Amino acid sequence: MSSFRQKNSFKIRKRNGRFPLKSFLIFFFLVLLAIIGPWLYPESLSQITNETLHPPSLRHIFGTDIHGRDLFIRILFGARISFTVGLSGSLISLFLGVSYGAIAAYAGGKIERLMMQIVDLLYSLPVLVFVIVLIALFEKPLRTFLYQAHFNYLLPYSRIILLLVGLGLVEWLTMARVVRSRVLVLKESLFVQASKVLGQNSLNILLKHILPNLAGLVVVYLTLTIPTVILEESFLSFLGLGVEPPSSSLGSLLSDGANAINPVKISWWLLFFPGLYLSLTLWSLNVFGEWLRDTLDPKTRELS
Repeated sequence: MSSFRQKNSFKIRKRNGRFPLKSFLIFFFLVLLAIIGPWLYPESLSQITNETLHPPSLRHIFGTDIHGRDLFIRILFGARISFTVGLSGSLISLFLGVSYGAIAAYAGGKIERLMMQIVDLLYSLPVLVFVIVLIALFEKPLRTFLYQAHFNYLLPYSRIILLLVGLGLVEWLTMARVVRSRVLVLKESLFVQASKVLGQNSLNILLKHILPNLAGLVVVYLTLTIPTVILEESFLSFLGLGVEPPSSSLGSLLSDGANAINPVKISWWLLFFPGLYLSLTLWSLNVFGEWLRDTLDPKTRELS
């Protein structure tokens, strides 16, 4: 009986640990399209034609929008912005979460309690409301600063800059908690205690011994945070609070598609294809992130 259980559990571990090749290839293909597509068709985004609201065809595989622009090219441009916001916001949250959690855990005592109470307080704030308030308060000052600093080429992207900063500022809280818990364990380990005995200061111990042991956790968190940030950006853009025209993201394309649906003529492709691209992106990233978590996270690996 025990041998059957061991054999069965081995099969379960083997199946669950299999590399998700399908989701990885789908995500790689979607990212590759977003990178090279706009280079192949640099003029198509602003090209307005008389072929308005044409359904999918051999000439326009995803159809055209209300201005006659090719929807496939618009989706590739929009995906590039969504990926940029997702990756940049995740990197900001990663830096804040790792730094904050590691310092809190290593400091200990009253400093740790105070820092984690601040995290608990921030957790009670609505995430998207914070980003909306940030955009409302700082968009005009940011535009003024960019103009006075002669960064005029960044003026059309001021909303995008605030989006990636705002989403990064609200997504670091979970990482701070997870890192704190891991550092509390690591700082009691033998190699850290030996470093203290040898006279190494706290900064050296953090940088040379503790942070390198968080690499697997950091990679897992980054992979799982990117789809979250992309989804939040898409939701804000869908509401008209994110990326502004003439720029577009997957969320703003979904908003355009929803507005184009009416009882007279249902241009279904304007909503279906951006939604499909976004859904495939989120699904493939989540599946790949879960595989990384099961593979690299020591706690998950021990439980298996």
